[in-house]
Amino acid sequence: MHIHFIAIGGAAMHNLAIALHQKGYKVTGSDDEIFDPSRSRLLKHGLLPNEFGWYPEKINDSIDVIILGMHARKDNPELLKAQELGLKVFSYPEYLYEQCKDKKRVVIGGSHGKTTITSMVMHVLKEMDYNFDYMVGAQIEGFETMVKLSHDAPIAIFEGDEYLSSPIDLRPKFHWYKPDVALLTGVAWDHINVFPTWENYVEQFKIFADSMNTNGTLIWYLLDEELQNINKELRADITSLAYDEMPSVVKDGKSEVSFNGEKFKLSIFGAHNLQNLNGARIVCAELGISDDEFLRCISNFKGAAKRLQTLKEVETFASFLDFAHSPSKLSATVSAVNKQYPERKLVACMELHTFSSLNKDFLPQYKNSMKDADVAYVYFNPSVVEHKKLEPISEDMVFSAFGTSNVKVFSDTKLLQAELLKQDWKNTNLLFMSSGNFSGIDFNEFVEKL
Repeated sequence: MHIHFIAIGGAAMHNLAIALHQKGYKVTGSDDEIFDPSRSRLLKHGLLPNEFGWYPEKINDSIDVIILGMHARKDNPELLKAQELGLKVFSYPEYLYEQCKDKKRVVIGGSHGKTTITSMVMHVLKEMDYNFDYMVGAQIEGFETMVKLSHDAPIAIFEGDEYLSSPIDLRPKFHWYKPDVALLTGVAWDHINVFPTWENYVEQFKIFADSMNTNGTLIWYLLDEELQNINKELRADITSLAYDEMPSVVKDGKSEVSFNGEKFKLSIFGAHNLQNLNGARIVCAELGISDDEFLRCISNFKGAAKRLQTLKEVETFASFLDFAHSPSKLSATVSAVNKQYPERKLVACMELHTFSSLNKDFLPQYKNSMKDADVAYVYFNPSVVEHKKLEPISEDMVFSAFGTSNVKVFSDTKLLQAELLKQDWKNTNLLFMSSGNFSGIDFNEFVEKL
C-alpha cells in the first residue's frame, strides 16, 4: 500500500509516517518546510522529501491513501489534485482509527493532563510486557516514536486531542476514535480560535462521551463540574468510574503513596500528577493490571517531555519545564512546585505563545493564575502576535489581565534572560511554562548559566 502525507513535517504527522513505514507500507510525503527534530527523524528513516514544496504532478492513481496534515491549506495544490483524481483523503485521526478499528481502543482526553496519563499507561504496559499500539503527544522516555502501529497488537492507547482533524475536516480529533475505554481529566476552556464560546467547547466533550463504543467504560475526574454534568447524561450501557487525587505524603522532597501496607516512592509530584496517576491506575485496571503491579511499575516513571520535566536539580536549586499555557494549567503547575518545595522561593516564567493566550479577549482568563509564585515573569513576542494576525497587545494590558503585583511583563527575550541571570538562586526554584521556547531559549543550556 502506498500512503502519501501532505505536510509530513508536523510533530504528529512525521511520527505517523514513521510508524506506517515501520509497519511495512510505502510512505512518501511533502512539505514546504521541515524543522528538527522532524527533519532528522524523517531523514533517518529515508522519508525526508528530496525537495521542499508542493508537487501536484507527483499525485497519481498509484497512491492508495492521502493523509492531510493541519499545516496544509484547503487550496493546497496536492490536495486539489488528489480530490480531482478521487483519491481517498484521510485526516490524521481518521486514519489512526482506520488502522485500529478492530483493536480495543483506550482514549485519554481532557483539557489538561492527557499526555501525562497516556504516558503513564504506556509506561506501565511496557513494564508489564503488553503488546500495544499507541499515539501520544510528546516524546516519552523508552519509546522511539510518538506513534506505533502494528498488525498484531490487541490494544491501542490514544491521546485524545480536541483540536481540529484537518483543514477540510473541522471535527475534533477525539471524535473519531470511538473508544472502548475513555478517560476525561477535566474541562477548561482552550482553543478560543476554534471554540469561541465556553458552551461550544464543553459540547465537544459531551459528543466525545456519546461517541464511545457500546458497553464502554468512562473514567472521569470526580471534582470537575462539567464532567459531573456529562456523567449524568451518559448512555445507560456505559460504565462510569470516577477518580480523585491519590493520597500521598512528601518525604525528603519525594512524593510517596501507600497501598496494602507497602510504600511506593514516585519520581513525579503535584496534585495534578497524583490525579493523573489515579486515573491511569483505573485505566490499567480495565486492561487487567492490578493496583499493586501498577504502583510498582509507575514508581520509576519520570514524566513526559515538558510536563514538569526536571531540567536541573542541586542541593538548593531546581529548575523545571512545563507545557502549561492555559490559566488552569498555570495555577496547578505553580501550586505543585510550591507544595513540593515549601522552603524555597519560586520564580515562575510563563510565555504567552498560543492563539488563545495571545488573544486580548482571552487574556482576562489569566487573572490570579500566577499569584502563588514569589516572582512571576510573563513574556510575549509582538511579532508572534502579528504572525497569528491578532490584535496587538501591550505589556500594560498583560499586567492588568494577570492582576497581581508579583507579575512583571516582558516583550523582549534578552531583557527577560538578563533579569533571570542576575538573580540569586540560592534556596530558589525556577519554573518555565510555555508551548514554545521564549523566542530562542535553550532551556538546558540556560539553567547551566544560573
